[in-house]
Amino acid sequence: MTASPVLYLFGSAAPPVLNIAGVIERAQADGWDVCLGLTPTAARWLDGDLSALEELTGHPVRSQYKLPWEPDVWPPADAAVLAPATFNTINQWALGITEKFIVGFVAEAIGKGIPTVAMPCVNAAYAQHTQFDTSVATLRAMGVRVLYGEGGFVPNKPGQGRPENYPWRLALNAASIASSEGNADRL
Repeated sequence: MTASPVLYLFGSAAPPVLNIAGVIERAQADGWDVCLGLTPTAARWLDGDLSALEELTGHPVRSQYKLPWEPDVWPPADAAVLAPATFNTINQWALGITEKFIVGFVAEAIGKGIPTVAMPCVNAAYAQHTQFDTSVATLRAMGVRVLYGEGGFVPNKPGQGRPENYPWRLALNAASIASSEGNADRL
């Protein structure tokens, strides 16, 4: 029996992260073994749900780096999705600022050749900051599939977000495609 491919699902503190359990279930229905990583703030938002999320995935939810002498508690990733990715997370990643576990992982994933998908969740006011477009372009130039703009996440006006309409399916589909292409490259 072939083991399920492993998806590292990472989330930042944006309202769509509150629906992460349903996303995990959808990914599992697609055949993924899901490991969940969160920014410290997103973990705080989901504090009351962390045990249930660990039970759902069968893996510890991580929001901090492990200590050097601690073993890895997750199986190796076949693909990674960072969604929702906030303004801060996208910019920190592109600039190589890896103080957060999830940003450190996706930064290193580029060099390791792990297929990685990012889908921002920013409002139109944040998207006006010139660093944001620069960061998106930087990540794309490094091979990250950034689902932003047409065919991905489109910013809303401040205060008019609809977390229930966040296009999670686009991120999961992109991860499946990226994983298939990545595995073909390894053959």
